[in-house]
Parts: sequence; C-alpha cells; structure tokens
Amino acid sequence: MVIEWLKFRVAPEFREAFIQKDTDIWTTALASYPGFLGKMVWINPNDPTEIVLVIHWATREAWKVIPQADLDQVDQQFDQAIEFDYEWVESKEYQVRRFRSTG
Repeated sequence: MVIEWLKFRVAPEFREAFIQKDTDIWTTALASYPGFLGKMVWINPNDPTEIVLVIHWATREAWKVIPQADLDQVDQQFDQAIEFDYEWVESKEYQVRRFRSTG
C-alpha cells in the first residue's frame, strides 16, 4: 500500500465546507480508479487551520497511472466549487510496510 499525504491550510470557519467539497469532488473522482482504497481526513486539534488528507492506494503504479488531464479537470472543478481561499502546504508519499507479530 502507498499513502498520498496532503496538507492544507483553511480558515477555521471554512474547514467543514472544504472537507465536504473535497469529499464530494475529489474523493468521488478518485474512487472511480481501481487502485483507490480509501481516504482519511485528519484535523489538527492544536491548529484549527490545518487539514491533512491521507489517501490510500493499492500500489504506487495504480496511483500514478491516473492521467494528469483527469487530475487537472478535477482540480479545476474543485477550485470552481470553493468560494474561499485555501493553501496547499505540503505533499508527501509513504510506502506502508507491514510486519508479522512474533508473539
């Protein structure tokens, strides 16, 4: 499994609207690709402006096969739907390693 990790800054009064639009637009679009496994939203309790999206992909190849034109179209749709400013702060990629319990 591979994790796509995205951090955003959103004014606290728009946080829930951002999360809802992301779910409606981005999550719906990504769910149509076979490598998409799910998504979690993390809210920092010490910083109400910080939202982290954790997207689970079956493999890196399944994630990266999505055409850039498709991603650009969804991004444009999202930006048109959002009526407030937000900042994309950071993106990371992680590989998940699982180990068997020895006990």
